[in-house]
Formats: sequence, C-alpha cells, structure tokens
Amino acid sequence: MTDTEIGIAGIVALFALFILRLPVGLSMLTVGFFGMVAIRGWSHALPSLSSETFAIASFYQLVIIPMFVLMGNIAGASGMGRDLYNAAHAWVGHIRGGLASATVIACAFFASLCGSAAASAVTMGRVALPEMKRFKYDDALATGTVASGGTLGFIFPPSAGLVIYGILTEQAIGRLFLAGVIPGIVLTVMFLVTIRIVTARRKEAGPPGPRASFAERMTALRQSIAIILVIVATIGGMYVGLFTPIEASGFGASLTLLVALARRKLSLPVLKAIVLQTMRTSAMIFLILMGAYVFIPFMTLSQLPEIVVQFLLSFNLGVTGTLIVIILTYLVLGTFMEDISMLILTLPVVMPVLKALGVDLIWFGVVAVLIIQMGILSPPVGLNVFIVKGIVPQVPMYTIFRGIWPFWYAMGLLIALLLAFPQLALFLPNTMFQ
Repeated sequence: MTDTEIGIAGIVALFALFILRLPVGLSMLTVGFFGMVAIRGWSHALPSLSSETFAIASFYQLVIIPMFVLMGNIAGASGMGRDLYNAAHAWVGHIRGGLASATVIACAFFASLCGSAAASAVTMGRVALPEMKRFKYDDALATGTVASGGTLGFIFPPSAGLVIYGILTEQAIGRLFLAGVIPGIVLTVMFLVTIRIVTARRKEAGPPGPRASFAERMTALRQSIAIILVIVATIGGMYVGLFTPIEASGFGASLTLLVALARRKLSLPVLKAIVLQTMRTSAMIFLILMGAYVFIPFMTLSQLPEIVVQFLLSFNLGVTGTLIVIILTYLVLGTFMEDISMLILTLPVVMPVLKALGVDLIWFGVVAVLIIQMGILSPPVGLNVFIVKGIVPQVPMYTIFRGIWPFWYAMGLLIALLLAFPQLALFLPNTMFQ
C-alpha cells in the first residue's frame, strides 16, 4: 500500500471506531499510532507516541482549559445562571416573547462564564423551559430558543472551541477570544430579532408575562451584578492588557469561587462535585488533544492534506468559492459529529488550504466555530437538540428541530456577514495588538 492509501484506510478505520463508540481521543490515538507504524515502522511510531502525549500533558497554555471549565461549573452549581435569567426576565419578560428573549440574554452572559454550548443549554434549559411552559409558550419556540441560545457558549470567550483552535493552529488565544466578542454580540441581537419575528407572525407562540416593578427589576439586577462584574473584569482585563488569557482564566475562576462563597451558595458536597466534573471534562479534552497530536502527524506522513489542497486549488474557485466549499463540508460533518472532535479532525486538512489562499486564520477561527454550532443544531444528530430533549422528554424531536430553524438561518446570515465584512471579527484583536 502507498502512504496515501494507508491514510485513506486510517480515515475509514477512524470512523469505524466512532461508530463502535470508542472515545474520540482514543480513536485518534489508536489510528494515528498504527498508521505511523504502517508508514514509518515501530522505531518512529513509539517515540512519536510518547513525545506527543507528553507535550500535551506539559503544555503550559492548556492550563486555560481546566480554569475556565472550573469557572463555568462553579457558576452553574452556585445558581449564577438562574440569577442571570431572573434579571433578564425582570427587564424583558413582559414583552411578547420576553421569556425567550430573557433566555437568549442569560445564555449570552452565562456563555462568558463557561465557554461551553452544552453547559449553557443545560443550565438555561433547566431554568427557562419550566417558566416558558408555565406561561404557555409554544414548545417549538421554547426548546428552539434554549438549544440555539446554548450555542453562544462556543463563540463568546472563553470558548473551548477557540482555545483548541488556537492551540492547533498556533494562533494567539487572546486574539481569538476578542475576535469572538463582536460576532457573539451580533448573533445575540439576531436571535432576539428572530424571536420578535416569530412572535409577530404567531402571537400565541410567546405570550407576554407580567410586568415587574422597577424595584423588582433593580433587586434582580443587584443579585446578578457580581456575576456580570466577573465577566467584565475577566474579558475586559484581557482587552486592556492587564491579563494574559492564562492569567485571566485563573483570575476568573478565583473570582467566581469567591463570589459563590460570599453568597454562601457552595457546600462541601457541591464543591466536591464541581471539582470532579471539572477533572472529567478537562481529562476528556486533554485526551482528545493527545489523540489529535498523534493523528495529525500520521495524516501529514500520508500526504492526504497535500493532495486535498492540490485538489481544491485545481478548481480555481478563488478564495470565496473555496471557503464556501469548506463551509458546506463543515455543515455536513456537523450533522453527525461532536463539535470539538470535528474541529480537531478537519484542521489538518483545512489549514494548508487556508494558508495557500492567504486567509486570516483568526477570522476563520470565528467562522469555523459558528459553522460547527450550526452543524450541531442540524438533524439527524444535533447535540444541543438532544440535550434539550433530555430536559423536556415529552416534547417530540421534530418539534425541537422545527424550533431551531429560524435561529439556524440567523447563524447563516452572520456567517455571510463575516464573509462580506471580516472586520466584524478582526476589529477588536487588531485594536488590542496595535
């Protein structure tokens, strides 16, 4: 077999292991190792296995992952997500579709604490879905809002997707975080406009709730102000140069812990559960990265990425045409693959193409995480859809999918805007590093 044929066989074997439900990290580690054995022999594969896995385990920049995961877990377990929702509910809950709008606003703020689409969907779903059920919201709008609002966790800093993208592409994580801010805000506004359009067309979908008094609004705002200040201090500190991303992750986690302790929201059993959950999530991400760092050299040896680059460039589609092909490929892959896994698997193939075309890799990082989030909302899999289904098992799957489509189109519109106006993503990072 030629090196390229071994590479193709490795890809087939990788997807076979996925179907057999072997963890993604172990699948990539296994295929990458035995692929290198087949191409270069044991003498090359064994040292590569040990050096690459050790490099990930000792990579200082990866401290950012457990710190931000810890920050999000503390925020979720201590009720900060509920406080954010209550504040948004008090201010906008009285308008038509107000509870759905409050959910999106709370998701946007909570995303800045956890950086995870799944965590945002779980936390806000448990808080918001019972409220929307109580006020007789349409099931499609209610579930679609939670599933789609959760995706904000993957675009707003500290996005786990942007962290992993930065490590694999050797881009500055601080620049990537700032690149996600404006698109995240624009997407939040688009989601709010989407809710207004849906409820304008079908008034019964999102009936208005009771109007809170000014005193009740201020009380709700005071309860959430500490969390909002944590977000502003962490992200703002990076922007003005007070913190590096690694320092910001430690500062944010420590400040969140202090706020939770000051409010007496944490008990010893809860703290133990938070630490264990942080360890599990971090270990899963580290294992995926270890697998990627063994799998990527195998792909390079097989010369598959180089062949794909030559194949795509041979069509002379230009920058925009090639980007559209990549975007459509990501959308298809996202229908049956988990977000981080897809990012890691595709980057070795996509990066050489983007470099050959002269595409800004900071800009593409934001576009990539947006496309991936569109993918995980799409049938037949739709990770966030299954999360919402687990919270409200009585709602049919087709109803949830029907609810996400308006938001899905809004995300597609944002990607089109980013293609037309790259400065939406590049303005803040370019300002920071001038």
